[in-house]
Amino acid sequence: MGADDAGKETGGRPCPQCSKPLYERHCKYVCPQHGVVYDCSDTFW
Repeated sequence: MGADDAGKETGGRPCPQCSKPLYERHCKYVCPQHGVVYDCSDTFW
């Protein structure tokens, strides 16, 4: 994690499995509990 990642620590969309906020990491949406949930190329969200 670098200094430019600090602004992304607030979370965003809820995880569809546990409702925890997802974090955007390198074109992927990551759940802190389940790992990668969505890729940015997924168009269904």
